[in-house]
Amino acid sequence: MKPCSTTIGCWPTRKSQLKLRIKDNSIRFRLTRSEVDALRESGVMAATTAFPGGGSLQYRVESSPASVQPAAFFSDNSLTVRLPEAAVHEWASAEQVSLAGEQVLDDGETLQILVEKDFSCLTPREGEDESDMYAHPDAGTGRC
Repeated sequence: MKPCSTTIGCWPTRKSQLKLRIKDNSIRFRLTRSEVDALRESGVMAATTAFPGGGSLQYRVESSPASVQPAAFFSDNSLTVRLPEAAVHEWASAEQVSLAGEQVLDDGETLQILVEKDFSCLTPREGEDESDMYAHPDAGTGRC
């Protein structure tokens, strides 16, 4: 699928700070407050990273009533993590930090999947806009 506003077979585009971390067999998305709200309301939150030569990587988190556990899919330079809709609705309106799951790969290894709320940093960083992030649970405690 590709970004769009009304065409079938694409996802809505929005200004996004959607963060993706990939390390070995683990995928972690971090979503700001407005991204969590958008995921709950529209069922999808997506972003694209462009590369020289015209290539790009699309990545997204989507909520689906047909999903029973988190699952990841990769096709045509697009990474999708699909989450159970009921779990997304509960997570979005609770203090719960993350939705986690694992998926067995074809070779028997396991892919770890984590979608979490994005917290502000404990120490300010120059040039960072953290106004849409969740308050860090350790803020004001003196702990790092």
